[in-house]
Amino acid sequence: MSLAAPTTDLLRREPQARGFFAAHAQSSLGTGAAYVALLVLAYDRLHSPWAITLILLADMVPPTVLGPFCGAAADRWSRRSCAVVADVIRAVAFVGIGLAPGFAPMLALALLAGTGAALFRPAILAGLPGLVHEDRLAPATSLYGALEDLGHTLGPVLAAGLLLVAAPDTIMVANGVTFAISALVLTRTPLGTAPSEPATSLLRQTRDGLQATMENRVLRCLIVASSSILLFAGFFNVGELLLAKDTLGASSSGYSVLVAVFGLGVAAGSMTGSKGGSISEIGSRYLGGLLLVAVAFVACGLAPVYWAALAAFAAGGVGNGLVLVHERLLLQRLVPDRLMGRVFGVKDALTSGAFGAGFVCAGLLLPAIDTRVLFVLAGVGVLAVWVAASLVLRPTWAAGHAVPAPAV
Repeated sequence: MSLAAPTTDLLRREPQARGFFAAHAQSSLGTGAAYVALLVLAYDRLHSPWAITLILLADMVPPTVLGPFCGAAADRWSRRSCAVVADVIRAVAFVGIGLAPGFAPMLALALLAGTGAALFRPAILAGLPGLVHEDRLAPATSLYGALEDLGHTLGPVLAAGLLLVAAPDTIMVANGVTFAISALVLTRTPLGTAPSEPATSLLRQTRDGLQATMENRVLRCLIVASSSILLFAGFFNVGELLLAKDTLGASSSGYSVLVAVFGLGVAAGSMTGSKGGSISEIGSRYLGGLLLVAVAFVACGLAPVYWAALAAFAAGGVGNGLVLVHERLLLQRLVPDRLMGRVFGVKDALTSGAFGAGFVCAGLLLPAIDTRVLFVLAGVGVLAVWVAASLVLRPTWAAGHAVPAPAV
């Protein structure tokens, strides 16, 4: 059976899911376009490279700081309500960025948009089991990730065309409208009810989620592995432009093609999750993705010519997609419904923090080492993560059962 068959079956049999995925596709495309417009607008307003740095940090700080609280909110209240509120927050933030003058309001609104994203992800990933039949959860999770990745890949291409005829602030307002549309669609999208749990404070629920995640060996290994991967992915993101232009002699267009190929690879890797399978099968594909990322990062560093690097970038994207989608599928299988939002929130916090740390570490390393060495170090680091994760996880999956998160 082709990878497209489960997705086609999902869209044919789940009419309410069709509306959600259509809304998600257009908001993801808008976000990809707005990413470029936001950086252009930030630089135009502040006239300093620090503008780009601060805006990028504004996307990572909210999930790093608020991820566990947002996950607890998704477990405390209706996941649909949380997703709607998240999209309304982002609609207001992006329209405000387009309309408000000056850099300081822009930075504050970018932080607000990041807060909306931090609430949206755990609410949706925990709510997908309430949207589709259990047999179609794997293709739904895969399609969710693939649409997001395609938006991030194709959106900048769209922005390049739009910037020829429209100002960056107009694109920001248009992106806000895509989130308003998504919020409207979500008001009619079933994402499960709020899990039944004794009344307690949001802070206590947040603490319980952290405890449940960190005390479970399997969950802890999965989340630490994924955070480590993003640490080394930060090396990759910082070094890719230098590798393309300074080391391989590519033009700006050549660099853009590398980025696009990586993004398409991520989307393709995400779609492999539509096959679903047993815990053991999903886990094996997750570990396979880790190994592919490690090999691809090293291959990027050793690539003698541009075309070899292009193939390595594509392979790295596929491996990245494999890791992302199969980690999500494993968490959806392993975690009880009443804890799922919190576990995804904790994961979001740790991975966002690790990604930001990767940017900082790469910036500190590059003055002292060659760009190729940076990529090889990233690959060796991911290889070490693959070895450690295999030693912890394979025995559990080989036994034919998974360890659920502890009750708290």
